[in-house]
Amino acid sequence: MPRTWTPVPSRWRWIASLLTVFLALAAATALAQGTKAMTFEDLMKFRAIQKPVIADDGSLVAYGAQPDRGDGEGVVHALASGQVFRIPRGSAPVVSDDGRWVAMVVKPSFAETERAGKTPPKPGMALLDARSGAVVSVDRVERLAFSSDSRWLAYLLSAPAEETKPAEGGETKKAATGTPLKLRNLASGDEIEIAGVTSFAFDRAAKFLAYAVAAPEGKGNGLFVRDLAAADQPPIAASQADEARYDQPTWAPEASVLAFVTAADEDAPATLVRWDGAARTARPFASSEQAPAGWVLPFKNTLSWSKDGARLFFGFKPAPPKPAAAAEKKEGAADPYDFDAILSKTEVDVWHWNDPRINSQQKKLWNREKDRTYRAVVHVADGRVVRLADLEMPDVETNDNPRYALGFSDVPYRKETTWGERRRDVYLVSLADGTRKPVTSALLDDASLAPDGGSIAFFDEGQWRVYAAATGATRNATAPLGVRLDDELHDTPDTPPAYGLGGWLADGSALFAYDRFDIWQVPVKGGAALNLTAGEGRRRDITFRVLPLDRDAPGFTSGEALLLSAYHNREKNDGFYAATVGRSGVTSRIDELHRFRFVAKAKHADAVMYTRQNFSEFPDLWVSDTAFRQPRKVTEANPQMADFAWGSPELVEWNSLDGLPLQGVLIKPANYHPGTRYPVIVYFYERMSDRLYEFNEPVVNHRPSFAVYTSNGYAVFLPDVVFDIGRPGYSATKCIVPGVQKLVDMGIADPKAIGLHGHSWSGYETAFMVTETNIFAAAIAGAPVSNMTSAYGGIRWESGLARQFQYEKTQSRIGGSLWEYPERYIENSPLFFADRIQTPLLIMAGDDDGAVPWYQSIEMYLAMRRLGKNCIFLEYRGEPHHLQKYPNKLDYSIRMKQYFDHYLKGEPAADWIVHGVPYNGK
Repeated sequence: MPRTWTPVPSRWRWIASLLTVFLALAAATALAQGTKAMTFEDLMKFRAIQKPVIADDGSLVAYGAQPDRGDGEGVVHALASGQVFRIPRGSAPVVSDDGRWVAMVVKPSFAETERAGKTPPKPGMALLDARSGAVVSVDRVERLAFSSDSRWLAYLLSAPAEETKPAEGGETKKAATGTPLKLRNLASGDEIEIAGVTSFAFDRAAKFLAYAVAAPEGKGNGLFVRDLAAADQPPIAASQADEARYDQPTWAPEASVLAFVTAADEDAPATLVRWDGAARTARPFASSEQAPAGWVLPFKNTLSWSKDGARLFFGFKPAPPKPAAAAEKKEGAADPYDFDAILSKTEVDVWHWNDPRINSQQKKLWNREKDRTYRAVVHVADGRVVRLADLEMPDVETNDNPRYALGFSDVPYRKETTWGERRRDVYLVSLADGTRKPVTSALLDDASLAPDGGSIAFFDEGQWRVYAAATGATRNATAPLGVRLDDELHDTPDTPPAYGLGGWLADGSALFAYDRFDIWQVPVKGGAALNLTAGEGRRRDITFRVLPLDRDAPGFTSGEALLLSAYHNREKNDGFYAATVGRSGVTSRIDELHRFRFVAKAKHADAVMYTRQNFSEFPDLWVSDTAFRQPRKVTEANPQMADFAWGSPELVEWNSLDGLPLQGVLIKPANYHPGTRYPVIVYFYERMSDRLYEFNEPVVNHRPSFAVYTSNGYAVFLPDVVFDIGRPGYSATKCIVPGVQKLVDMGIADPKAIGLHGHSWSGYETAFMVTETNIFAAAIAGAPVSNMTSAYGGIRWESGLARQFQYEKTQSRIGGSLWEYPERYIENSPLFFADRIQTPLLIMAGDDDGAVPWYQSIEMYLAMRRLGKNCIFLEYRGEPHHLQKYPNKLDYSIRMKQYFDHYLKGEPAADWIVHGVPYNGK
């Protein structure tokens, strides 16, 4: 079991430097901490930064600051002046292109929401002038958008109440009526109101506003365009017909050309219309007449233009079956033996063994599939309509090249995904005529179309292969690299995935492939690859990755500066580095004992926004230039942090029972005194040591909040677990038990006060581990699997998928079917060894869990009850896999701490631990 850890001589220098780092970190952390112990009420008040944005010109940063419970606020920082603007309950900021105006969603107040019950009040909008600080507030806003010249704001009001009208068959259907659209002149504050609008869009040049109208009773329906140079003049009717329906106004990116769909009603075949802003004329672009036989152009559609405006993509779909005629009502008394009448009320689902998808998955996908469209394109120059996707190849991806698209089909493999890996056939699809050429079949990984359309890269058998569109030839582009490009640490039974691609050169001549550490620039037509990071990643155990500074660019150009993220795999900290396309080498920009997360780059300025964090530092927002010459902290979302005692993390190393080197994070309690032993909570999942410098989000949920425990006299341990296929249960035991023993040997852990907590996968591991060891004084298992033989045949109800693939190929790691390895299913099931358990066990599950069948918790509870074992089961009614209702989250958090306080600290047991809680009729 426990073993003496002895470092090999070659590692002494690294270990000594690492020890120095940790001592410095611990000292800095101790100096920064307060003395207050964290309570659950304190957790509720901590604020998360949500949906941060940086203005295109880099002049301001905006975000929502939302506490775990209660009212939040929107915050805007003007970076040059240092002014800070606050909007009560503001969230989801949108910034005008010139950086002057910020519009935010204003959430209903906490009090309003609590009073409203099941029908929540609707959000509003706040509009901030960042120059003057003036704020305009509007109730009931559904959607908003700025014009690109920052002169106009359009916002659509939501209906005051849901209006419904009877539909055929006794069902109800929403009335096809729009709501008021307000067009606001931002300079003057004047507004124009347009009635009955369902959708709207500004063109990129800010010349026009297009909007669809659905008026009461259909009188005045149409698609209208308002000339913004004469916004107070009557609109232009691009198309108008009473009772017709209009939607999807979509402007071409570089010209004032509009596309939209219209139909007699939402269920009727539609017409795609093009309106030219220069000529101010409209003409049909495509219709169901261009669809294949038995197909239609549906009203519910998705339109998108190519960047040059030469192609418009839309979708066809199979024509829906005509509804069956209603049976005539027979005169006289009802016939009790009328089979047609009786069977018309049948409620049965037929699960056929040869269905491509099982019935439960079909149900979950029904809404998506019934409205699915299959991609087509219309070429603007000559009006050609080309069908690209169909039932046999349903998925087509495009970029801005004018020649080809990338097609995918999972159709031949849908049945086997019930138990196996997900495969797809890949095709090169001609945009000119829709013809397709097979590229590869049964692909398990990713494929990517070059920006110029000249080649397709796909990952197969551990290598990136390149298919040439011109010749149809495929070559292995990465074999000469001599390094693995698939996940070296992969420990599930399925095929290891690629580390991925970092993008392409914009001309399609090279791709950027990742190995575990470095980035390679690989020519697609042959020739030597260039290690962009000069092998520094592999030499220094750093993982480099390209950051997307311009998400609109098709690819990179030769000589372009790149910003890279850098993760130190041993030390667990991050940095930002610079590299150059076409050159080998990296330059450190910033590299600290923190975790960094790139958020965004300002579109027209040399400014990046990112977060910085460690265990005791909240991930506030920072801004800097891309050289990181003067990084600047912008936000202070939780100034109260300085009042609390957080504890201090350090990296711990040990060997598993079979000699595998492992790491974990030990978070010492606040005000730690050397020589004192502390109760320890072991919290785990799979690999956890990368959390050394991560801030643990202070929220009330199904997990132990680390600060609550470390500020109240506990240590917390986050160990890595590496799995063996076929032995997932014992894998946790062999990795975690010697790690716990290491803490005992270090003089930190009280050997009689060690608790174990896991949820979902680690909930299963928790339930299993207590059948193999008595090292834990108490254990908590959230949503555990207890019996793999029954769970194997279950359904993941949230997706409708069978659970078989999970055991044969993914996380559950059995590696085969129940009939191939029956002994593995039994040996890895806690239920079959419940008689060995001597550890008090608390089980938690929601009885609407769509990931792990909650009856797995019942099986474990009943086994321990039958065996006279100390076990309590908390069933949260109507809850999914992760608790959602705040009262339940708080209740579980309190019970979790009461349980550990009793068994690990010896505090008096709460009454529910001793006597349970009788059913009270609720």
